[in-house]
Amino acid sequence: MAQYLFGAGKVFATPIQDIYGQPISNPTPVEVGVLQSVSVDMSFDLKELYGRGQFPVDAARGKGSIKCKASFGRINGALLNSIFFGGVVAEGGIETVAQTINGEVVPAGGVITPVVPNAGTFVKDLGVTDAKAVPMVRVASAPVSGQYSINPTTGAYTFATADVGKVVFISFKYAATVAGAKSIVVSNIDMGYTPEFAVDLQRDYKGKFLGMEFYRCTSNKLAFSSKQDDYDLPEFEFQPMADDLGRIYKHILSE
Repeated sequence: MAQYLFGAGKVFATPIQDIYGQPISNPTPVEVGVLQSVSVDMSFDLKELYGRGQFPVDAARGKGSIKCKASFGRINGALLNSIFFGGVVAEGGIETVAQTINGEVVPAGGVITPVVPNAGTFVKDLGVTDAKAVPMVRVASAPVSGQYSINPTTGAYTFATADVGKVVFISFKYAATVAGAKSIVVSNIDMGYTPEFAVDLQRDYKGKFLGMEFYRCTSNKLAFSSKQDDYDLPEFEFQPMADDLGRIYKHILSE
């Protein structure tokens, strides 16, 4: 029975070397979740030998290259670190943005201390707008109408007496502890340092399968794009290389 392929398949990435060139002794494989598409493009330079005639008398392969690309829908910090950053993943802490969506009424005394979500702590101010979405001006102290000041320690916002009773919209960043959260600090390290990982690509349809195992890869591109009314589908590109045994990849098919 003939073999056909259908669907995006499955991709698993296993880190083998961090960004500093250190081998990872006990790596954690991570699936590229909600896979949307995968492409594997192989190409060679073709060197042609000509004599006096118009067509070559021989041709031979020169340099070869494999370019791979995958897009996926599940965002995972461990995966992004495995395939692209290769740094240290900190567990449990987040820093994110909060906004007072329905607005806050400036009370008598002019001080508003927004409630920080997730029992978190205030990190920094990200601006205030009035009811007409006009940005208010931040000042060090003693604000007048249209201005505000901020206590960076407590997260208390102070507004002018003239603005008491007006609605304002506050945006700020806060830190909190959330189970499963991950953070990665990307540093400006020297050129040339590159994390490496292995990739297992599996596709199966009607009881038959195609498998590709790339022993050593590195990624040169990770892209995010957002739309007003659609899912994020991050995309990353990677390139297989020869490992220490000279292997590039293994191809397995049902037929």
